[in-house]
Amino acid sequence: MNESALLACIPKAFEAATGLSVQEVKKEWAAVRRGDYSADLALRAAGQLFVVEAKGSGEAQAVANAIRQLERFKQLKRYAGAHVTPVVVVPYMGHVGEKLCQEAQMSWLDLSGNASIIAPGLRVILRGMPNRFVRTGRPRSLFAPKSARVSRLLLLHPDEAFTQGRIAKHVGLGQGYVSRVVRALEDEELVIRDSAGAVKPRDPDLLLTAWREAYDFGKHRLHRAHIAARNGEGVTRQTSAILRAAGTSYAATGLAAAWLLAPFAAFRTATFYVDRLDLEALSDTGIRFVESGENLWLVEPNDSGVYEGAEVHHGIRCVSALQTYLDLKGHPERAKEAAEELRMRLIWGKR
Repeated sequence: MNESALLACIPKAFEAATGLSVQEVKKEWAAVRRGDYSADLALRAAGQLFVVEAKGSGEAQAVANAIRQLERFKQLKRYAGAHVTPVVVVPYMGHVGEKLCQEAQMSWLDLSGNASIIAPGLRVILRGMPNRFVRTGRPRSLFAPKSARVSRLLLLHPDEAFTQGRIAKHVGLGQGYVSRVVRALEDEELVIRDSAGAVKPRDPDLLLTAWREAYDFGKHRLHRAHIAARNGEGVTRQTSAILRAAGTSYAATGLAAAWLLAPFAAFRTATFYVDRLDLEALSDTGIRFVESGENLWLVEPNDSGVYEGAEVHHGIRCVSALQTYLDLKGHPERAKEAAEELRMRLIWGKR
């Protein structure tokens, strides 16, 4: 949705959500000319000012940028005798964007009928309305399998700046392709350049959040299997030994890798990325391929980049903590809790 169309819809959407009548609308408003207090709109209603930063997308990076722009208004608090409440507005607010607003204690509104607006004498919580602005056609993704190699490299080394030539060489992609991906990441304000033109994440947490929001484990090719073992640990160790003996390139991911990287909870289903999967040969090793009742997922990756940063832990090769975290999005059992624990303890060294 383009910005002009979005801005035109905001006053009525605000009135519908809050039940307040908007008395005045100021566009491209600056509360304090000598300071950096710019916003897209200011709505005066019920004797208060609601300062709006609008984005044409509710994706994580767009919401985070809006929050960053509006943070200054928390310091302003009042202007011309009126209480100031900053509000992020998007066509549809996704779960990740909502979480970012919640963490920043920022009010928000979407044009699909959802809202969370807190102000003196006003508390509006509206949820559950579907996205009225679903895009048709194939969306452009910064995190398609090959494109994601760039973000993976940057997130595996978040404090290091990389030239585009070095990125291209490391990830095995052409410089022109890498240049387009980096430019798109810049457009979304997910990376920054230093004085020499090398790039690094603007905010590693934001880049990771944006990637996970777009990530779909189901794009890999999954084979469900069963192996005789008492628990997930047994499945993991037996499968690793079988694949290693077969000379197959492999790495554990999902709950098995999370357990090896940051022991958190017992699990039943182990997952391994596997190249050159020979189903008939594996069937002779005790691995049975099934349609239900599985305790093992063997996955053919849609891109070899998943192995970047893989290491051996407790005698078993695992994908990186970064890749494990992404893959847990598509896993059952206590995957959500395991992902939160892994992100907190390992990915950025937070102990």
